[in-house]
Amino acid sequence: MNAETPIRKPRGAFFGRRKGHPLRAAHACLIESLLPGLAIDLGQPAPRDIGALFKAPVDAVRLEIGFGGGEHFLHEARAKPGSGFLGCEAYVNGMAKALAAIEAEGLNNIRLHHGDALALIDWLPEGALARVDILYPDPWPKRRHWKRRFISDDRIGRLGRVLRSGGELRFATDWADYAEWALLRVIRSPLFRWTAERADDWRKPWSEFPGTRYEEKARKEGRPPCYLTFLRI
Repeated sequence: MNAETPIRKPRGAFFGRRKGHPLRAAHACLIESLLPGLAIDLGQPAPRDIGALFKAPVDAVRLEIGFGGGEHFLHEARAKPGSGFLGCEAYVNGMAKALAAIEAEGLNNIRLHHGDALALIDWLPEGALARVDILYPDPWPKRRHWKRRFISDDRIGRLGRVLRSGGELRFATDWADYAEWALLRVIRSPLFRWTAERADDWRKPWSEFPGTRYEEKARKEGRPPCYLTFLRI
């Protein structure tokens, strides 16, 4: 597989760009050799206990949707070796970069999905996840493209199904109107409660949050991030 390899995009899929610079030979090799062993087989029924996806027992399972270059995703997997991490990324260059780190560091608490996140979400059993992270998704800033935004009433319901009671949905964006869009749609769902009690709760990043390269770029360009946390009721 290379950066030009097509990924089937089912109806309702949200992702946009899937390719970039041609992969280096080593990264292309990892897509062919390492990814198949870490990829989640959606063609098989999901295990009742999603922790069975991992080689060693895990105390909780978390999902990051669109992990990009993997800065946050890999940081979390390193910091919490007793937890399992599902990572979804349609962009082949980001997937290859994550695979390089997984191989170099021997991380064994990660499983991956190279494709549309909605297919993975709908495959997961009810209440499987302790947390879902959606960090800096494509804001689709033009009004005519807003229907492509990942956050929608339907998808909030689908996320609510796979989050356990007391689980968290975390969302970060540097686009003020997307923050407002997401907040409105999540708080009107009966499945979630916004946890913020003061302005700093959405102005300041989460504790031990490492940030991402995209976030750093946004700050330099004068777009302060917004950090939203919702509790699954």
